[in-house]
Amino acid sequence: MANGLIFNVCLVLIWSRAESCFIPDSLYVVVPQTIPAGYEITKVEVADCDIKSLHLTLRDQSFTIHTDGTVVATSPVSVERRGRTFSVWAQDSSGPGSEMEVHLVGGTKPEAKHAGTELLKRTKRRWGPPPFNILENDEGPFPRDIERIVSDSEAKYDVYYTFSGPGYNQYPVGVFSLDRNTGMLRVHKPVDREEFSVFRLITSVFDIHTNKPTDEPLEIQINIDDMNDNAPTFTDQLQFTVFEQSNAGTVVGKVNTTDRDQKGTLHVEIRYSLLTGLDLFDINPKTGVITTVTNTLDREVKDKHMVTVQIKDFNGAVNGLSNTGTATITLADINDNPPTFTKTSYAVTVKENENENLILRIPVEDKDLINTPNWISKFIITKGNENGNFRIDTDPKTNEGLLYVSKPLDYEQAKSVKLEITAQNEAELRGTQAKWLSIPVDLTVTNEDEGPEFIAPTIEFTVKENVPNGTLIGSYTAVDPETKSSAGIKYYKATDPASWINVDKNTGELRVANIIDRESPFVQNGIYSIIMKAVDASSKTGTGTVIIRVEDVNDNMPTVPSKLVLCEKEDELGSLLVTAEDNDQIPFSSPFIFNLLPIHADDWVLHGFNGTAVTLQQKKVLHLGIHKVSMDIKDLQGNGDIQEVEVRICKCRNEACLAKESSVSLGALALLAMLLPLVLLLLLCLLLVFFCVTTRKNIEIDDAGDSGGILIKSNTEAPGEEVFLFCRLAQQDSSLITVPATGFEPAAKGSVKGSMLNAGWLGNKSSSTIGAHSAHENGMFKSGCVTSDAQEYRSGQYDGQYDGQYGTQQFNGGHFGSSFDNRYLIQDSAVLHTWQTNGIYLHQKLAYLGTEEDGRYADDIIHSYGFEGAGSAAGSVGCCSDCGDNDNLDFLNTLGPKFKTLADVCTKR
Repeated sequence: MANGLIFNVCLVLIWSRAESCFIPDSLYVVVPQTIPAGYEITKVEVADCDIKSLHLTLRDQSFTIHTDGTVVATSPVSVERRGRTFSVWAQDSSGPGSEMEVHLVGGTKPEAKHAGTELLKRTKRRWGPPPFNILENDEGPFPRDIERIVSDSEAKYDVYYTFSGPGYNQYPVGVFSLDRNTGMLRVHKPVDREEFSVFRLITSVFDIHTNKPTDEPLEIQINIDDMNDNAPTFTDQLQFTVFEQSNAGTVVGKVNTTDRDQKGTLHVEIRYSLLTGLDLFDINPKTGVITTVTNTLDREVKDKHMVTVQIKDFNGAVNGLSNTGTATITLADINDNPPTFTKTSYAVTVKENENENLILRIPVEDKDLINTPNWISKFIITKGNENGNFRIDTDPKTNEGLLYVSKPLDYEQAKSVKLEITAQNEAELRGTQAKWLSIPVDLTVTNEDEGPEFIAPTIEFTVKENVPNGTLIGSYTAVDPETKSSAGIKYYKATDPASWINVDKNTGELRVANIIDRESPFVQNGIYSIIMKAVDASSKTGTGTVIIRVEDVNDNMPTVPSKLVLCEKEDELGSLLVTAEDNDQIPFSSPFIFNLLPIHADDWVLHGFNGTAVTLQQKKVLHLGIHKVSMDIKDLQGNGDIQEVEVRICKCRNEACLAKESSVSLGALALLAMLLPLVLLLLLCLLLVFFCVTTRKNIEIDDAGDSGGILIKSNTEAPGEEVFLFCRLAQQDSSLITVPATGFEPAAKGSVKGSMLNAGWLGNKSSSTIGAHSAHENGMFKSGCVTSDAQEYRSGQYDGQYDGQYGTQQFNGGHFGSSFDNRYLIQDSAVLHTWQTNGIYLHQKLAYLGTEEDGRYADDIIHSYGFEGAGSAAGSVGCCSDCGDNDNLDFLNTLGPKFKTLADVCTKR
């Protein structure tokens, strides 16, 4: 082999029995000081190894080993002064294998073949050496020489060397040093490869005399060789889940690990093993995949298994570093346990005619995981429910079966029922040979007194529409379920929407009560329904439905729309579609027969369109406007008549007639149409004003002049007879009423307190009075209507009290009309007598008015009005305001519209 000797050492140790694959402990090979890439170093020989399963590995990434044992350099390698060493590992399936150290010697055969033997050293190294290698965590002693760096310029100059970079004057400082004069590279402390895997420093060389560079700067790379100083660790939580009853070989999960040592070396080649749980689980030594080794895993026996996992680097060698962890393997549930009943059978009693009643709870037990589809029960009635009388549900809280009666049972039809109920789960059974279980349930039906039952829940009759009243349709009867007899049962209608049917309450016969019309909205698809009710002697009832199928008769003839629009088209005769309708059904309706009357033959023509429509087309150009077209239309049976269609021919826009062709200016009709809403609004306003300002027609009072205080007739359509009563009295004789001075308390509307006798006497408030107006003068009131010359007022205040029931008034203790105190002077005794007589009558009349319902007359008489000023400028206004000549009536001109209206009502004409 070029540039070196290859020592192929084949050491075969012959034993009587070989227990494992074997290779020599060490091997020395002389190689060039710089080994090129692809250089074949040596060939490793093995003994007692299984060639098929033999596996050879290297620890040094600068070399590789082929399957035949040949070691080849993968990159240029510089052999150090003390040589270079790497390991080769051989292993087959028979055992743990063995390790061999390969020592490379540069250029010279070694003097000894033991570790620690001194090797030959070279004394000079060219400028630009390959990377240097040192072992991590070297224990010393320090400083330790690594290599001497020699520049070719040493042959010409006296030189010195400088050094800079990480590990020297950069972090981490002080790891390396370089002898300034000799160029010796030294290491001063251990280095951790997992922290610093490589160092790159710059070396420069200078002339010692001139301090000028004598060579190019050189980058020195120092690689830190790995040693197995880190044990593997787990990267994930060791939590796994596998279904119970899984087949052997089912994957449980994969153990994931990491190792900080150098990748691609035995230092990170991890071997996996289980220390516990080997009877249930296994782990792949290379991949770390855990699998089952049995199919007997049962969650109901044990739901979790704790397994100890060991991981060891150096491919599991004895000197490998290891770590352990506990893996938790949880067994997932499958439905391998069917629900079981707590009893072997059930017996229950049920009343007939019960509906939607819970009659039985059926508890079950299930070993599967609670509240999962493997545990939740599902019950099925497998036998005995052919008529659908029962249903069974699951109680979501207790998982019990709930048996209900969903359709009433009939004691007369079945006195007992035998059911079979099966309990299942929402999930199907797996991993077991067990089957779903069933349980018998015996039900006894008890008898109840029932109402009558019709012979059928629904009965159908066919009747032609328009049959005469009284026509027999049929009979619908009921029987007692216990006696099977119809005796004593009465029949009634529960519903009959159109009142078309009469029912004989004794026999159940159905007869026509009113004309039956198939086209009625009460008939749907030719069906009319009524509900019958049967009542027995104990007032128990039963119901049934009578369906009357109404047959159609030809009682309708086809009709067409009375008005149609035909849009005029230029250079084309217009046409339109005329569609007829008939409420009857086939064969009493379409197809229809259309015939145009001869009088229209010159103008129109009909063209068939379909069975219910024809096309009406112009035969010539016709004038715009309305044309009446008559046609004879008959149905399939010939039932029909002549019908007139009003066809309006017009110019159209968007299929709508135009009253007149549009132009720039508007015509008179268009302007009128635009002004019409404004005119209507104005009329509405005028109408409202009219209602607001108009009053009843003034009433002309016929003054007989000799009434002497007796009541006279009045027009009750005007202010009311009560108003004119007082006015009349005041007009006939002003001496009849002498008005006392000062203030009564104001009275409420409609009460006798507001009667005519206290009108106007309200202190500093103005009041509506009848026949008088008053002005406030120095705390007193003076009547301008009823005061006479024979009557004087004495200064003073009215000190009386007013009885609010029927108008009785007192003046200082005396009754109004009977006595006055000495503050009033009555000179004429006749006047006083007249005053008293009229006062008594008025008291009686006012009492009568107070008894009228709803206060009708009270509303017609005097009312009080609040005045918020110091006094009314107008005084009081009443029906008698014009009867006095002693007062100025100009104030009437300043009254508001409401008071003017009141005055006008009472004005004499």
